[in-house]
Amino acid sequence: MSGIVRVYKRDEEGTLHFREAWFDEDYNQFVMNYGAVGHQSKTEETDVPDPEAAEGLLDAFAVQCAEDGYSEIPDEEQFWVVAQFALKTREGTDRDRYLEEKATDALISHLAWRGLGTVERSEFTDYKLNIFCLCPDVNKAVAAIKVCSRGEDLDFTKLSIGAAPYSDPQNFKLKHSAKPANTFSL
Repeated sequence: MSGIVRVYKRDEEGTLHFREAWFDEDYNQFVMNYGAVGHQSKTEETDVPDPEAAEGLLDAFAVQCAEDGYSEIPDEEQFWVVAQFALKTREGTDRDRYLEEKATDALISHLAWRGLGTVERSEFTDYKLNIFCLCPDVNKAVAAIKVCSRGEDLDFTKLSIGAAPYSDPQNFKLKHSAKPANTFSL
């Protein structure tokens, strides 16, 4: 299987829309997910007899999307958005590792169902947990991370969010901080 097809298109008003599709092997379904970036998507599932049938549907989906003007957004045109949680210890505790797993899972789902990008990795640095997300729209991703953090009870009072162009990962700008701050550092 070729995995997931994820494509984007701006409409006449400048709104970014997304479409994505994949084969869900657990349920033998071809899944399409689509909508305006930053908003809860719509999903359609189609039962398929086998992976080969799903591959055919995925290929047809990609062709239709291209005909409709949708295309992938290259990484270089996206942004790193980092959800950073302040920790009480330098390396993190078992509780912090639980936070890492819970926050990563919550952000993967929250961002994906809104076309806002992917969680690429997480890391512990000095007194910080950093979760790196690759996103096509910084402002909508920041807003979604804040909503997700509150809704999933992810230590919102310890959350800071920074963003940088994909091609300039040394140049993070602070986008949100629960505490008074002017800068963002990894």
